[in-house]
Amino acid sequence: MRRAGFQMPTCTSCFLFIMAIQATFQVSLASLKVGYYNHKCRSAEAIVRQTVRQAMVRNLAIGAGLVRMHFHDCFVRGCDASVLLDSTPGNPSEKESPANNPSLRGFEVIDEAKSRIESVCPSTVSCADILSFAARDAAYFAGGIKYAVPAGRRDGRVSLESEVLSNNLPPPVFNAVQLEESFARKGLTLDEMVTLSGAHSFGVSHCSSFADRVNATGPRDPTMDRRFNAFLKSKCSPAGSDPTVNLDVVTPKRLDNQYYKNLRKGRGLLTSDQTLQTSALTARLVAANAERPRAWAANFAAAMVKMGSIEVLTGDQGEIRRTCRFVNKF
Repeated sequence: MRRAGFQMPTCTSCFLFIMAIQATFQVSLASLKVGYYNHKCRSAEAIVRQTVRQAMVRNLAIGAGLVRMHFHDCFVRGCDASVLLDSTPGNPSEKESPANNPSLRGFEVIDEAKSRIESVCPSTVSCADILSFAARDAAYFAGGIKYAVPAGRRDGRVSLESEVLSNNLPPPVFNAVQLEESFARKGLTLDEMVTLSGAHSFGVSHCSSFADRVNATGPRDPTMDRRFNAFLKSKCSPAGSDPTVNLDVVTPKRLDNQYYKNLRKGRGLLTSDQTLQTSALTARLVAANAERPRAWAANFAAAMVKMGSIEVLTGDQGEIRRTCRFVNKF
């Protein structure tokens, strides 16, 4: 079976495929360490947390941007801060992809944290680790979710727009099977995919990302609640504009399990959201997460740690960028 350009392994190779993915994850996570900067730059994590807190006091919604940015980084070339790099002449970076521009936000928060850290610990703390810390802190300030971040990542030197949507980031029109395959390519399980999708409990999406479900001139998506459909039509008018709508209209600025409760009522915004409820593959996981908020929060923390280990650069790989928007010049 082939979906979204991905060739599923045959039955005879399934075991080896799964074992290879798990082995890669275990090696990556083993290369990272909680408290990595305790002796290298003791104030690093505190500086990031302070910077994120100040940014979210000014604009609480920036937390969703930081969590999403971490996800978009890790799914393309691994968690190497490639998403932070600016384009150069003849080389459009990941930032220019329709999946990132103009929807990604929070770059200025990472820049500020990096600048503060460089002033006390020059060329020591990677942008990839700063982004991982920032996503963790955003999850705490927006949802009270606490977890320790293993660090020791190095920064990549390559960022290509063309790689973002080429079997890396799953688009908002994917169904549950396609989502499972997409996350499996990154070493994440079906359960972890559904758990991490809960990040859509806060943040916003442009109307163009779900226009096919609302469709003002044609039949509405039958999986969408009628009143929710009418609400979205009112928010996404007039034609020709592309405003944003909260992914969760109940608790739009809080990272919680309300997302799953919305799905059970037909109020998932994106196709890739509502499919988790309508598919037999994932409906039971949606129900469990809707009914067990503490368990979901704990699972979300664990899944974020695992996602943060995807294809990381460590040791002598990559570099420690002096600024997060540009590679170092030799």
